[in-house]
Amino acid sequence: MFDSLKNKFSGFVDGVSSKKISEKDLNKILEDFELSLIESDVSLKVSEKIVNELKNKLTGEKVGITSNKKDYVRNAVEETLTEILDYKKFDILNEIEKKKKSGEVFSIAFVGFNGTGKTTTIAKFAKLLSDKGYKVVIAASDTFRAGSIEQLSLHADNIGVKVIKHNYGADPAAVAFDAINHAKARGIDVVLIDTAGRSEMNKNLMDEMKKLIRVANPDMKIFVGDSLAGNAVVEQAEKFSEIGLNGSILTKVDADSRGGAALSISYITGKPILYIGTGQDYKDLEPFDKKWLIERILP
Repeated sequence: MFDSLKNKFSGFVDGVSSKKISEKDLNKILEDFELSLIESDVSLKVSEKIVNELKNKLTGEKVGITSNKKDYVRNAVEETLTEILDYKKFDILNEIEKKKKSGEVFSIAFVGFNGTGKTTTIAKFAKLLSDKGYKVVIAASDTFRAGSIEQLSLHADNIGVKVIKHNYGADPAAVAFDAINHAKARGIDVVLIDTAGRSEMNKNLMDEMKKLIRVANPDMKIFVGDSLAGNAVVEQAEKFSEIGLNGSILTKVDADSRGGAALSISYITGKPILYIGTGQDYKDLEPFDKKWLIERILP
């Protein structure tokens, strides 16, 4: 996992700390390092940020005066990565509990492209909530893609959660609205809203999603992205930020050998990664921890 990024950072640390280098040498190493980060699917903005921060931390005599250059350089890299990933994290379960205590329904809209694992992620999250004692219902608001309602219903049956659904072609906002009213009437704690996976360039579908957000007024909007899509998923998340994302979930992280998306997406969206998908089973959804990521990137 993340072998590509780990190799890049390891090479950088060794290159800077293995011998006495001039400021000119450092600049050349940083230029090469920036290109290597981009090759590992780190976004251009994040690559530039990392390189500029490291240049500020390492330029001058700072590296030369320390007795252990490798530790010094490694610490500079760790500080930089911590800053890149330092977005205020919040506890979704705590927010759900607050609304439950006040007798209100908590709703979450999941957005993103088709093929990212969004529907499976919704099922995983429903399973997580059910295991913690919350009553959950899912809104099948993807009324656009053929087979989407059946796919969602199959997952829901597997975990014992009800799906509120209309026919294909129905208004997605109406499905979400009905699911929330259903939850209010039956004392259900959480509504998870599936939406049509779409291209951010498809104006009609984006407008439809914005309508759903206006009508359903969910407590949270979560972007679900495929970490294997690399820089493309970061670009998608940036565009989806127009609807006011609260955070992201990255899928297929266990199969990601590069790691660029995990390193980039929080910085680009200004919102935290909340969970990561680590396998095919419904239990394979884990809270994201920036320390966990940094440990897997640093040599």
